[in-house]
Amino acid sequence: MTAYDMIAEADSDDECRLWVRKLIDARDDVVAFVDSRLDGQGTGKYLGFFKGSFNLSFHIGFGEGKPSVLIRFAKPGHTFMAWRDEKVTNEVRVIEYLREHTTIPLPHVRCWGLTDESPAQLGPFIIMDFIEGVRLSTFLKEPSEDDQADLILNPAIEEATLDTIYDQLADYILQISQLEFSSIGAISKDARSGTWSVTGRPLTFNMNELATNTGYPADQFPNAPFTRASDYFHALADHHTLHLRTQRNLSASNDEPDARRRFIARHQFRQLIPKHCTTTDEGGPFKLFCDDLQPANMLLNPTTLRITALLDFEFTNSAPAQFAHDPPWWLLLRGPDMWLDNHGSLDMFLERYVPRMEQFLKALERVEAKGEGGGGGEVGRDGSVVMAMGGGGDCGRRLSARMRESWETGQFWFDYAARTSLDIDDIYWAALHDNEVDGDGIDGLDAATRAEMEELVKLKMEQRRAYNEAYDIRFPDDESE
Repeated sequence: MTAYDMIAEADSDDECRLWVRKLIDARDDVVAFVDSRLDGQGTGKYLGFFKGSFNLSFHIGFGEGKPSVLIRFAKPGHTFMAWRDEKVTNEVRVIEYLREHTTIPLPHVRCWGLTDESPAQLGPFIIMDFIEGVRLSTFLKEPSEDDQADLILNPAIEEATLDTIYDQLADYILQISQLEFSSIGAISKDARSGTWSVTGRPLTFNMNELATNTGYPADQFPNAPFTRASDYFHALADHHTLHLRTQRNLSASNDEPDARRRFIARHQFRQLIPKHCTTTDEGGPFKLFCDDLQPANMLLNPTTLRITALLDFEFTNSAPAQFAHDPPWWLLLRGPDMWLDNHGSLDMFLERYVPRMEQFLKALERVEAKGEGGGGGEVGRDGSVVMAMGGGGDCGRRLSARMRESWETGQFWFDYAARTSLDIDDIYWAALHDNEVDGDGIDGLDAATRAEMEELVKLKMEQRRAYNEAYDIRFPDDESE
């Protein structure tokens, strides 16, 4: 993954640390606030805290055997400050929608509110039931004595254990894949009619990463829903291009070839949109998709192997259907970007990922067969089934068949690159670029595009020099840059 702007990241961390101290100082007020909201009659007691990437939660218990709860706050700095209310509002709505339309185990939201309703103006909050369980990623990870070791699926895990877990996850993913909307963006419920629709812009994980850690101008993100998939993909390409121009340390000092490499990757990604934005899905229906649905945000009972909750739906939107048709990127716990960072190629990722993908797709096929009444009906070579809606069929095709097709055609890699500006360069060159046809990519650029590239190279070299000077002032004793 491309390194963050270390100055922007440090500023975000400083903002978060100041807020955490404020939260700790207000601990008793927070407990009293939760007690009053839930009519705890003064029995509320602080039991501990839980820290996530974007949120910090206090665990609060009550007397007389009442269930305990979490009050969860969005952390400023790690969540872009101006978006915290929007993020929490979107998440609460998604949880409510999923509780209405699926059997996925989800936390019960007792109440929630925005910054102006919170104790000590700490920020938007959700009060939800505390759910027992260990993080699924912790249960599945390869054992290591190194606390800083990469989170990797344990290669020695028993197949039967994974099958039990995959069967549940396949069921949940299949249910989510059946939820459709007519636009791309954040969903909400009409208070009068009770109907759900897309009413806001898509707020994504990638947008938050760019806004908090790279110096990307947050006012340049879209502020309305999309009605066409191609328009959305062009907006994502705009994110990639503007990120390249605005993150000052995106290329190393005096490394002009690296700047050209990044320009070509992002330019060529835009050229791939007509190939990978399928016309059948262009105008919808669009599918609910969670950027951050992964084992780190799932709880498991390690004794029964039952998943007790799926958590953290803050970056969930109605999105292009093809995102929902990709095999899960997290089957090895971390995505391919980590393997590219540490090993420089996709070979090791593919060696481990493909068998787990096949295992997951077989689990998905079992779930689909149950939904079809035990697998009745002839299945075509392309995965089409007689009952279009049976077992999660989509226009007559099984989700498992669509996922296989996504992998075989390279759609998976295009979609993955589309969602992450920090990884797009490595993903493009490793999985999307055709070396035999396009060589280094420069010959395929016309004169105007080459001129644009050289202007960008000059800009990146100037930016890097200015960044290095600013870095030395910000971190005078650090020699890592």
